Amino acid sequence: MQGAIEAALARLEPGEHTIAAAGRTDTGVHGLGQVAHCDMAKDWDPFRLSEALNYHLKPDPVAIVDCARVGGGWHARFSAVERQYLFRILIRRAPATHEAGQVWQLSHDLDADAMQEAADYLIGNHDFTTFRSSICQAASPVKTLDELTVERVQGFSGPEIHFHVRARSFLHNQVRSFVGTLERVGAGAWKPAEVKAALEACDRAACGPVCPGHGLYLERVGYPEDPFA
Repeated sequence: MQGAIEAALARLEPGEHTIAAAGRTDTGVHGLGQVAHCDMAKDWDPFRLSEALNYHLKPDPVAIVDCARVGGGWHARFSAVERQYLFRILIRRAPATHEAGQVWQLSHDLDADAMQEAADYLIGNHDFTTFRSSICQAASPVKTLDELTVERVQGFSGPEIHFHVRARSFLHNQVRSFVGTLERVGAGAWKPAEVKAALEACDRAACGPVCPGHGLYLERVGYPEDPFA
């Protein structure tokens, strides 16, 4: 995404351009509500800029939904106060077609209530070392998780389990580590209390499997004042 947008910006204003995004997303992760900022030499009308960028982004699977002017001290990453993610699991034996590459597909059913019971242990301010990638560059493993909701929904191609995760910031692979561990609870391999024990262990070895990235979506980035309002 970053390279495609920077190349489109160079078509509008010759020279090197660098965008700063609200957060990094691993390969395969989808950015529904990614926010980025850049400096422009010309005083562009926001609507005209978005239209021009979308023209030059073709045929890349990247689109600018909206543009806005912001002050010189505003930063897409450091001004953010909240990030919200969605993770989708599709429960279906037949291969996914329309959702291929957009969900984590499992052939076995999952107990959403048991996963919610386990997820409740993770909400709040904790040392999340267990759910942190070994290559995470964050200064501290202590984060505050504001929401981790598990729900069963009927999707277009079959039943799905959705995880809604919300916090100010996240550690590398934290959401995928949560979902992979909670899947073990939903499948009956772990008891909910074992997630609490894993959290308290503060040991990466206590984490369950890390799930693939293609079911993960950055849904929304929150700011004290919405620049797009």
